Amino acid sequence: MFQPVVLFIGLRYSRARQGSAFTAFINRFAFAGIALGVMALVVVMSVMNGFEGQLKSRILGAVPQVTVTDPDSSTQLSNWQEVQQQLPELATIKGSVPFVQTQGILQISDKMSVANIQGVYPDKGALPPSLTDKMVAGNWESLEPGSYHLVIGQRLAQKQGIVPGDTVRVIAAQGGVYTPFGLVPSQRRFVVSGLFAMGSEVDESVVFAHGDDLTRLIRLPEGKVTGLQLFLNDAFDAPQVAQTLRNQTELSVDDWRQSYGQLFEAVGMEKRMMWLMLALIIAVAAFNTLSALVMVINDKRHDIAILQTLGLSNGRIRTVFLLQGLYNGVLGSLLGIILGLLLSWYLNDILDLFGAHIVSGTEEGLPIIINLFQVTATAVAAILLTLVATLYPASQAAHVQPSEALRYD
Repeated sequence: MFQPVVLFIGLRYSRARQGSAFTAFINRFAFAGIALGVMALVVVMSVMNGFEGQLKSRILGAVPQVTVTDPDSSTQLSNWQEVQQQLPELATIKGSVPFVQTQGILQISDKMSVANIQGVYPDKGALPPSLTDKMVAGNWESLEPGSYHLVIGQRLAQKQGIVPGDTVRVIAAQGGVYTPFGLVPSQRRFVVSGLFAMGSEVDESVVFAHGDDLTRLIRLPEGKVTGLQLFLNDAFDAPQVAQTLRNQTELSVDDWRQSYGQLFEAVGMEKRMMWLMLALIIAVAAFNTLSALVMVINDKRHDIAILQTLGLSNGRIRTVFLLQGLYNGVLGSLLGIILGLLLSWYLNDILDLFGAHIVSGTEEGLPIIINLFQVTATAVAAILLTLVATLYPASQAAHVQPSEALRYD
């Protein structure tokens, strides 16, 4: 033998036929349960990661991820060029652009919609990078100062029956004037010059105009903007970036959590609950190893006694059965990972084979993002659970008394 005796015996017991048929069934059942649990967890977490990634790109790609405004005025920022140059240089910040923003109502004929109106500056190259390739009709260059053009979401256009070239009345919540008859809201007709599609609720709730046109509509002083919006390499870094800016500047800093934090918290909670439920399946399968190992030890009491009389210490006896229990955990986890990765890679092909479309009304498949760290953590957790489950029966095996086991031999 060219390997330690405990390893030799442990592997031999693991590969051997385990005593009675029922013991062998329990052992195989535990092995299959670990493999199926790991496979299911890898697939489900990959799909959940995909949905979270889609939400991140489709929602957080169109809204300001971090906004910087004047602490003394939430509606206007003076000398935004100086503020932009004074911002700390952080590797996570992809770019910063000035913006003008207000809430308003879009009216066409007798139909009205509430929208978040954002002013951008395509003529100055100050356009959110995530929006540049989302146009389905028209182009961003149509937003010229003084043109009073509007780019709206495709879903909003379909809902209200709007096509490029239509004129809509924009009524702003900001910039109204008081008259003897009361407050008259600021309003003006805009021409729809383009449609964008992010594939999310942003298509119904956000519209874009040129910053100068929106500044005139809400009666901001010339040259002033609402603030700066920062776009990051990873939108989930926004809380850390916002905190860094608060610590290093005196500006008022907010991030996307104020508007969409609850949505992503719900997705995160769902991921955690799915992980917990599937982890319980792995835990049940791992502790089936305990039952199988107890039965094996009862079948092998005679062998254990002989090994002890040959000089094998209690610690080595314990290690033999720990290795036997881990055999199921390691092989089951590896098989589960392989099956889970293969199923994740070919999940959409399998669904197409059966003509199934999980996302109703669309031909798009399920978004899949495989996180290798999560896959590794799943396998390690399954192996650790199996190890914990084998501690008790392995300890009991080490306490077998040779005189009792060999009394009638």
